[in-house]
Amino acid sequence: MKHTTSNDHTEGLGLRPSLTVLQQVNAPTPKTNPYLVQLFGALTPLVHIRYWSLRTALLSRYDVVHLHWPEYMMRHHSVVGRLLRQCAVAVLLMRWTLLRTPVVRTLHNLAPHEGGGRFERALLGWMDRLTTRWIRINATTELRDPGTDTALHGHYRDWYAQMERPQSKAGRLLHFGLIRPYKGVEVLMAAMSGLRTPGCRLRIVGNPASDAMRTVVEHACEEDARISALLQYVDDPTLAREVSEAELVVLPYREMHNSGTLLLSLSLDRPVLVPHTENNAAVAEEVGDGWVLMYDGELTAEVLEDGLRRARSLPRRRHSDLSQRDWARAGERHYRSYAAAIRQRLGRRSVARAASGAKATTGRSR
Repeated sequence: MKHTTSNDHTEGLGLRPSLTVLQQVNAPTPKTNPYLVQLFGALTPLVHIRYWSLRTALLSRYDVVHLHWPEYMMRHHSVVGRLLRQCAVAVLLMRWTLLRTPVVRTLHNLAPHEGGGRFERALLGWMDRLTTRWIRINATTELRDPGTDTALHGHYRDWYAQMERPQSKAGRLLHFGLIRPYKGVEVLMAAMSGLRTPGCRLRIVGNPASDAMRTVVEHACEEDARISALLQYVDDPTLAREVSEAELVVLPYREMHNSGTLLLSLSLDRPVLVPHTENNAAVAEEVGDGWVLMYDGELTAEVLEDGLRRARSLPRRRHSDLSQRDWARAGERHYRSYAAAIRQRLGRRSVARAASGAKATTGRSR
């Protein structure tokens, strides 16, 4: 089947039919990922948003469902809770199948970071088959049938614009974000132990995903006085300050496809050392010379030293170029994907019918 991009299906959008979109995300809180908050802000003028609960998904009316991280709606800390959720999701997928509900899915990750059981994998495969349109948030993700649109991951410039941003500190290396095994923090700390560049320090900021990860970081801090850590969820002002104080952000991810952490660092105008991947190379070309510093192979003390040398010596503009990543553009492209999914699933006149149905839902809970 022919792949399309978000520029291929603008037909019929001049009247902007109002659509109701069920987002597979809970209503935002102060701890919600800023990517989602800004996306919903960009979508609010264009669509009616309903936030996620299994009850809402099973019982309410909506024109499109937008999946982000579908594995999380099936997970629970207890075996019984997980089984009940998976059974509820199976019923939900039956509903979407019977009603021909258009399903749009963002490719945040190529596969879940933590694997689930056989039943979860079967349900995820079912969702794959139900997906009407895929949204990729970088330009290098492989296109998927039956249709793929591109809506680049937006920047964080506006989000952090009013927050304190101190000057960088010479020699300060930073790793931040949720501390998970695939992000390579152990490799980074091992490389730091071999680094002999005078005045270098490593700062690790973020909440460990497990007690084991916490122990690994705390042990490294005890062994090397140059390593310090703030092992907890941090609010936005704290994060803005920590990133701004870094001379170089280091993200030695073993798997690096989409990274909000990379874009957040660039939004705060800090150079970033990352593995050489197709997507990182594309971002490096997009944002300008000297901002995305790549390396091949394993992260070592020599790679860290070279990264710091390049961060100090390579010329770069005062600000990284994130002009392709404004949120108004992202909202527009998501709207086009929703409208295309409806036409693709239900027929060419169905967007207008959805608009009529949406009027009846105006004023109801979102």
